[in-house]
Amino acid sequence: MKVLDLQCSGLHVFEGWFGSEDDFASQLARGLVACPMCADTQVTKKLSAPRLNLGHARAPEAPAHDGVATNTNTNPETQVQLAWMAMARRVLANTEDVGARFAEEARRIHYGETPQRGIRGKASAAETESLLDEGISVMQLPLPDALKGQLQ
Repeated sequence: MKVLDLQCSGLHVFEGWFGSEDDFASQLARGLVACPMCADTQVTKKLSAPRLNLGHARAPEAPAHDGVATNTNTNPETQVQLAWMAMARRVLANTEDVGARFAEEARRIHYGETPQRGIRGKASAAETESLLDEGISVMQLPLPDALKGQLQ
């Protein structure tokens, strides 16, 4: 198994695990390697040192309360990425995906036609502006497709 340090064109750094160098190259060419932060498929390999599994050399990281491992030795940018990913996972876990019906469903909730609940979905810029004009609070939150399924 090869563990590679990768970076998207948005400068997000992340780790990818591949069966071999050829496996990485094949997946990259087919657009299957995407940044977990922004879903960008313009990914490059960063220089990295080989990883040695010494087992006893260091205690494993304890997972945080939201299931995301934390490491106080990581740089601030990585800490921000970890926090953003944890927040995005919480949003996905605690909201209903109403898809393209977002504007319609937000109105139904606002006007009491359906029970109050957290929703997420897609709305055009015009629909979003119209909702805001009606006094319906909405917030754009781009969620990468990678978060909507199982992260590997």
